[in-house]
Amino acid sequence: MLKKFFGVLIVVGMLVFNATICAAAELIIFHTNDMHARVQDTDDGGKSIGLAEMSAAVKAVKSKNPATLWLDAGDTFHGMPMITISRGENMIPLLNAAGLDAMTAGNHDFNYGSAQLEKLAKKLKFPLLDANVVRKSDGKLVFKPYKIFKLKGITVGVFGLSTPETAFKTNPANVSTVEFLNPVDTAKEMIKLLRPKCDVLIAVMHMGVDASSEFTSERIARETQGIDLIVDGHSHTALAEGELVNDTLIVQTGWHEYRLGRTTIDVENHKIVSKRAELLDADEVKAIAPTPDKKILKTLAEVNAKAEKLLDEVVAHSDRALSSDRLLVRRNESELGNLAADAFRWAAKSDIAIVNGGGLRDDLPAGDVRKRDTMAIFPFGNTLRVAEIKGSTVREMLEHSVEYYPASFGGFLDVSGLTFSYDPSKTAKHRVTEILVNGQPIDENKTYTIALADFQTSGGDDYTMLTNLKIVGELGTFDEILADYLNNVGMSGIEVGRIKRLAEVPVPNEKPDGE
Repeated sequence: MLKKFFGVLIVVGMLVFNATICAAAELIIFHTNDMHARVQDTDDGGKSIGLAEMSAAVKAVKSKNPATLWLDAGDTFHGMPMITISRGENMIPLLNAAGLDAMTAGNHDFNYGSAQLEKLAKKLKFPLLDANVVRKSDGKLVFKPYKIFKLKGITVGVFGLSTPETAFKTNPANVSTVEFLNPVDTAKEMIKLLRPKCDVLIAVMHMGVDASSEFTSERIARETQGIDLIVDGHSHTALAEGELVNDTLIVQTGWHEYRLGRTTIDVENHKIVSKRAELLDADEVKAIAPTPDKKILKTLAEVNAKAEKLLDEVVAHSDRALSSDRLLVRRNESELGNLAADAFRWAAKSDIAIVNGGGLRDDLPAGDVRKRDTMAIFPFGNTLRVAEIKGSTVREMLEHSVEYYPASFGGFLDVSGLTFSYDPSKTAKHRVTEILVNGQPIDENKTYTIALADFQTSGGDDYTMLTNLKIVGELGTFDEILADYLNNVGMSGIEVGRIKRLAEVPVPNEKPDGE
């Protein structure tokens, strides 16, 4: 009898223990956004963590806790030469090998056209989720809207949203056959459908937190009830511990794989009891998994070999060679810079355009121009933005351009659509004199349109005055635009004479290979 009593106690104890295990669980969400095809730990001068490194860390955690997901918030398939050369195709085996669980589409994922993005999505081993992208022809969804994951006793619903800004933050021709529905209304529909079925509801979206955007992740969190976590992208914002809005935790890593996001959600009896977010740097990722994912390293080698063959494609013709000599383009107007600025203004149909000398990294050859040539000139995967700018800000921008002359400066600008004079013998920030926009004196109270790099709107080269411009359009990468311009317009009118230096000062003896 006593043995039977203790036997019952043991059984009851085991049931209680198992019930406790089922009642409490930890859900881990790894997340990335705005990779812009940065997949190697050497990208961006070694700032990027690397896909093989991140994959190894995520897989190491998944092996210990099956309740782990990896979500990506878009702008993934376009950016660096190795990927863009294949219209995004080379990204597919890398993402599949990495083992992502779901992603959504960013505006730049449409840069090859919506039909190509559909083709890419079908080759993924995980779903590209988008609940607010429909065909104009019949109103039907282009991509799968959501997926429900059952993970170690936790039911997780994930739905995707893309920013309606995609309509103008890629070439409009790329999205002429699709429509972007109101993301707030779509989110409410997804919540109504998924919330009753799920313990945790996640929206993975390419929306951002920029105040200039009509729809932001913050607005969606404010105007809805029931989203537990928003995995966000688009604004390139690093939210170190996330942002809590209306009980919705919003997370974003910044951009370019500089950080890997990790959010931990504790669930007890199918209810969330805590949420916490953090961003991991390269050292912290390597601490989780010191050895990179060998499968991805092998795939990277194969993808690089494919890309090398494609880089020999002839994409344009050049009447003559143009120099990118560092000491030329970083302190003097150059024909290569003028050509690039003209190409940008032509593509953007803007009033003015600029290009920084530090972004011109190789010479333009005479004769046949191959893909590798244009990508060598512009190796950073920069995309062209169109923004609104006041005349007074144009003056401030030009003052910064010539602030350090005669020292070389990567931020020295070549221009299109305007001319200006400056006197380097005067105090810095008070050197620029006459500015003409399309032959007319600049109106400092007027708003102009300007074509410029995403690098500059992010404050690159300390162009802080350009960080709050209203973005009204986004186009392709610099190398693509340069080739298009050479094919459609040519090289006429690029001779120097747009920037007039009113005085000469001693020029320092700098090493041509300096940084």
